[in-house]
Amino acid sequence: MLTALSIRDIVLVDVLDLEVEDGLTVLTGETGAGKSIILDALGLALGARGDAGLVRAGAKQASATAVFTAPDDPALIELIAEKGFDVAPGEELILRRTVAVDGRSRAFVNDQPAGVTALREIGQALVEVHGQHETVGLLDWKTHRALLDNYGGLQPQLAGVAAASDKLKEADRKVADLRAAAADAAAHAEELTQNLADLDALDPRADEETELAGERALLGAAEKAMADLSDARASLGGDKLSRNLSAALRAVEHARQRAAQSGAEADHPLLIKLTAAAEAIDRTLVEADEALACVDAAANAFDFEPGRLDKAEERLFALRAAARKLNTSVELLPILRERFRDQLRLIEDGADAIVAAEREAGAAREAYDLAAMLLSSAREAAADRLTSSVMGELGPLKLERARFRVAFEPVADGRRGPLGVETVRFEIATNAGAAFGPLDAIASGGELARFALAMKAALAGREDQRQPVMIFDEVDQGVGGAVAEAVGTRLQRLSRGAQVLVVTHSPQVAARGHAHWKVRKSDAGGLTTTTVDALDETHRREEIARMLSGATITDEARAAARALIG
Repeated sequence: MLTALSIRDIVLVDVLDLEVEDGLTVLTGETGAGKSIILDALGLALGARGDAGLVRAGAKQASATAVFTAPDDPALIELIAEKGFDVAPGEELILRRTVAVDGRSRAFVNDQPAGVTALREIGQALVEVHGQHETVGLLDWKTHRALLDNYGGLQPQLAGVAAASDKLKEADRKVADLRAAAADAAAHAEELTQNLADLDALDPRADEETELAGERALLGAAEKAMADLSDARASLGGDKLSRNLSAALRAVEHARQRAAQSGAEADHPLLIKLTAAAEAIDRTLVEADEALACVDAAANAFDFEPGRLDKAEERLFALRAAARKLNTSVELLPILRERFRDQLRLIEDGADAIVAAEREAGAAREAYDLAAMLLSSAREAAADRLTSSVMGELGPLKLERARFRVAFEPVADGRRGPLGVETVRFEIATNAGAAFGPLDAIASGGELARFALAMKAALAGREDQRQPVMIFDEVDQGVGGAVAEAVGTRLQRLSRGAQVLVVTHSPQVAARGHAHWKVRKSDAGGLTTTTVDALDETHRREEIARMLSGATITDEARAAARALIG
């Protein structure tokens, strides 16, 4: 919803701040008063082309600011997020644009610098403009499918087609992947067979490289360790040490026996010392034997299988050579071996897998075609209803010679996409016997705006919940009386639950407004300025009376104005 519009130094406008209400807001005023300036300013804030000609004489820059309440529309919120801005439904969304006297332009979204393209895309999602020279949305045939689907309430059928499309894409992708893998495997079958045979012969194991590297290091150290242990045994004297200790023990025992035979008592100090010496030598003999046994045990621990180091080095070399050949690492050789085996198995079993996948894809294609047929049928029915509704709107809007239709064409290349198998285009023939063509084939600007009104009136209430702000510029051009009354009635109906702004010269249209702005031009101090007055009920009746009678407002015109307002 548009809540406010602020204009600074644009053409004849000095300072102007407008609050915008819900429903139908009408802009009236004498020709040349500057009604188009208001729309130009709004267009500038929404990303329309701006140039130095918009800057008021004597000013340095022009600016226009449009303030919206962000609608609860996920697509719009996502679009704003994609452009780098953050706003939640119900929050204020401010679009601002400035143009300097040198023509340079700047754009802002919520006071953050933005690209003009981003501003324009956000603006087009918020506001539809239907006027003399443009009918945003309706003229772009790419919007017609969504308009028809929303009008027909075809979301269930669309969801069915989208789901079927996803399944078909997945099935087709599976077939393509299997075919590609089988073709690649077949092209390298001989190489795969040889590589698998080599790996089977090598039989690499997980973590084998780490184990072999550690074993090689240990075996390399064993040789030096054995030499060190040999030196240790030699230092201990080997068996010679035991023999010498045994001889020493015998000699001490002989000495102790002789002392005992001499008559010395057992507690004699000499016998006590000889006994202690014998016990010490005996302990030394035992410990020397234990030391030699420990050294021999350590040496036995290094007694590896002969040639074991050479075998470890040869195995490590073979593993690393295989890894280099296959351009991988030793640790991945077991995994690669299984991969080769799977690829060769694919060659053998791939044909059956491909047949099964193709069968699944065929079933998915049939399911898609059925869902697409249901959607197409629903679209045709909705098109018939829309055509009837639009045709019912054309006569009262003085477009009785025009004919409308919804044209369907198969999508390019027969694609089975998530949106169905046909494109949708709204077409019109403006005169009897004329061929149907695109909507912009309507030559008259007034007719184009009225046709847009007819379309919007027909679509009203059946579009998605988001109703953008709609602007109609002189939709009543060249019509009056009953036709102008029909225009006003449809604008009023269209504004229920929405927001419509209309520039009008018709009192019948102006009388339907919920809010009324009068645009007027005045001269002061040699300067011409445009201002806008929000009219109360009294002044609104006076303005409509002026539109009915001209410069001189008569009592009859006032009475007619009251009757029009009702």
